[in-house]
Amino acid sequence: MSDTLIALHNVGVAFNARLRLGAPRFWALEDVSLTLRRGQRLGVIGRNGAGKSTLLRTLAGILAPDRGRIERAPVACQLLSLSVGFLPHLSGRDNAVLSGLMLGLRRREIVRRLPAIREFSELGDFFEQPISSYSTGMLMRLGFSVAMQVEPEILLIDEVLAVGDADFQEKSGAALRARIHGGTTVVFVSHGDAQIRQVCDTAVWIEHGRSVMQGGVDEVLRAYHAAPHPAAG
Repeated sequence: MSDTLIALHNVGVAFNARLRLGAPRFWALEDVSLTLRRGQRLGVIGRNGAGKSTLLRTLAGILAPDRGRIERAPVACQLLSLSVGFLPHLSGRDNAVLSGLMLGLRRREIVRRLPAIREFSELGDFFEQPISSYSTGMLMRLGFSVAMQVEPEILLIDEVLAVGDADFQEKSGAALRARIHGGTTVVFVSHGDAQIRQVCDTAVWIEHGRSVMQGGVDEVLRAYHAAPHPAAG
């Protein structure tokens, strides 16, 4: 596969419309083909319900395709999630350890990084308190601080570029941009043209579960906005 890290060939992913045997299947992805190469920053564009988040979960290995095939190099791949494994009765410290384990870090490694997580999150003494006492912003700061300790070869991002209040948004956004532009291979889902242009060097357009076009960012965005987009049913 040379420098190709992931290649999707006519991939489809289906879900049962109702949780019972014999229920009709809904194809979140119908026919997606794309190539992700080492060091590439791939933007994913498309309307709501086009299948973009399902695509990220498929790339991460969380979902298996129901048809088509995936070629995958043996590299670490992380779907950026800001509250993976969090339990409300545990402290911020304990949740940081649990979340780090679920993101693939060894226990001794995440324990070694706890001071950095506490400092970056700016939680102070709340770091030792149950997260049931946290605001939504505090939870996002803890989750982001843990996620930034993982250094995967492929980083999958669903809209999130900055979290928390204005000051923390600036800090978290800068940290993530440094990761993105530091050589990490990135797949970034966004509805914002400006963010796609800022972050990505290529783009793929997904429409009704199908890959329509992959190429340069400006080329794909021009084609996407020029095409008619009927309202989703």
